[in-house]
Amino acid sequence: MTAPHGRAGTPADATPGDTVAKVVRQWRAVHPDLDTGPMEIIGRINRCAALLQQAEDAPLRRAGLSRPEFDLLGALRRTGHELTPGELARETFSSGAAVTKRLKQLTERGLVERRGDTRDRRVAHVRLTDTGRALVDGVLPEQLAYETAVLSGLDASDQGELAALLGRLLTLLEGRPGVLG
Repeated sequence: MTAPHGRAGTPADATPGDTVAKVVRQWRAVHPDLDTGPMEIIGRINRCAALLQQAEDAPLRRAGLSRPEFDLLGALRRTGHELTPGELARETFSSGAAVTKRLKQLTERGLVERRGDTRDRRVAHVRLTDTGRALVDGVLPEQLAYETAVLSGLDASDQGELAALLGRLLTLLEGRPGVLG
């Protein structure tokens, strides 16, 4: 007998150690009439995100950075120019208050500098210091090596397919803001 399939067309128990498969089997026992296909996808994405956050990115931790701090520094490095706190919030998918708090900490550590706008005193411009740039450039190869190790159980073809599918899902979600609220 084959395993039941959700809408996604994959068996709920395809991966024996997968905790989401167990949850899906339990829900199917309670509500056999419901399609648990979406749970198989969203549940796994959420579980993967939680486990990745739990690991807290070892290279970043060794450098004394949190992921959100690195994302902020990375946004300044990859764009190659000053950004306002509002632009940083958009680049890092963070709230303005969270960016303000991180900027204060990163400024105190000498990793970023702020300067006022000559035309509008309410606007600040943020840039990396030389120390901040060196930190990002030093940590990025280590972080990428860490992320490569995390994904090493998947071959290159699976990684490409997963990246493409997640990219399509992200594009759909970003294009439909009301669907998430």
